[in-house]
Amino acid sequence: MARIRVGLLDTTAFMVGTLPVPKYTDQEKTQFALDRETNQRLYTVTVFLMEEERAEAMKITVAADGLPDGLKPGVPVRPVELFATPWARIFNGSLNDGIAYRAAALELLIPAAAGEPVKKAAA
Repeated sequence: MARIRVGLLDTTAFMVGTLPVPKYTDQEKTQFALDRETNQRLYTVTVFLMEEERAEAMKITVAADGLPDGLKPGVPVRPVELFATPWARIFNGSLNDGIAYRAAALELLIPAAAGEPVKKAAA
């Protein structure tokens, strides 16, 4: 499956919509999904992408070590190393498809005290 790096405009903004939710490998939710390289638990975070005159909700998967302290709804963030992976499957005779988003980390963009620059993400 193709893994496509997502390019972001300098004006693109992201805001956390939900707290991280653990991903599971089974419907009974007994087995946590793990990163294949680091063995870290995977979490899904819903974020709002705001770009030019549009806004969309996105679910981004991030390993536990990529989730910063202080992550909560309403906080501005920047995904680090954001990739999109198209997927498709046939379930009960119906085709389902979509795009899965994965980031190495979410970086907090906390407004600095007066006179200090705002912390920017490394892209």
